[in-house]
Amino acid sequence: MSIPSLFSRRSVVQAIALTFAVSGGSAMAQAFPSKPVSLIVPFAAGGTTDVLARALADKLSQALGQPVIVESKPGAGATIGADYVAKARPDGHTLLMGAVHHTIASSVYKKLPYDFSKDLAPITTVALVPNVLVVNATTPVKNVAELVAMIKPAPGKHAFGSNGNGTAQHLIGTQFQNLTGTDVIHIPYKGSGPLSTDLLGGQILMSFDTITPVLPHIKAGKLRPLAVTTAKRSAALPDVPTLDEAGLKGFNIGTWFGVLAPAATPKDIVARLNAEMVKIIQSPEFKAKMADIGAEPIGNTSAQMAQQIASETEKFGKLVKEAKVEIE
Repeated sequence: MSIPSLFSRRSVVQAIALTFAVSGGSAMAQAFPSKPVSLIVPFAAGGTTDVLARALADKLSQALGQPVIVESKPGAGATIGADYVAKARPDGHTLLMGAVHHTIASSVYKKLPYDFSKDLAPITTVALVPNVLVVNATTPVKNVAELVAMIKPAPGKHAFGSNGNGTAQHLIGTQFQNLTGTDVIHIPYKGSGPLSTDLLGGQILMSFDTITPVLPHIKAGKLRPLAVTTAKRSAALPDVPTLDEAGLKGFNIGTWFGVLAPAATPKDIVARLNAEMVKIIQSPEFKAKMADIGAEPIGNTSAQMAQQIASETEKFGKLVKEAKVEIE
């Protein structure tokens, strides 16, 4: 064998190796998905997170050519599900339907087995859903002022429910008490399903859940909405005032939901998932479905979601400190 031909073969091998190294991510993205994708919901079935996950999974299954299976892993204010995904194999086959609750948990819990901002890679924000203060329809109060007048003279007598310690509902309820000078017992649940059951059954007085799970009960006349927690009214409940309009000036907390993957997931796979999800979220069919459940579809870039998480974590860190909410 001649020296030139030897060098020629070596050059070919090196070129192939270089091409493989450069295109490795693309090859991996092309092979993805190679099996069903799990979309983890960190709450019990029946809540807004679950509803949004199933709406997205249905269309994403078609787009990816593999089943997207929604799995519930509730508990500890949505942190159990987040920890599960943070430690999952970073190949795009295990995703988290995260929410604003995770940016709050970062400040509320003294110790977490994961770092939400470092151990998970944002893909896209799916939707924003206002929270709404509701009471059982049998309760005599018709507005926020009447509610405060009823609970203020009876500290510790009444209770409000949330989707768990450290969730948006928990923080909203705490802020509500601080601003109204009331004392209401906090009852944490594993999701909107069990929370709604007790609210309808009269075991708790009120909740600050997202609109989606309580809207059917409001329409059925079983729950009475008193105010939404966002700065502007909800299109799903246009006649219901905001807490700001009800006298709690500056009150503005809503709940966003988005999809994340383990942090080391290849960028090509994250980009593929973002492109497919945004296409679904911005489709007329998905937007119509969101309008029916009181949600505002978003569908932003991974970078925009990362920025959102950073700003929300800082914002809620300050609110948690002011509200003195802390969990071991």
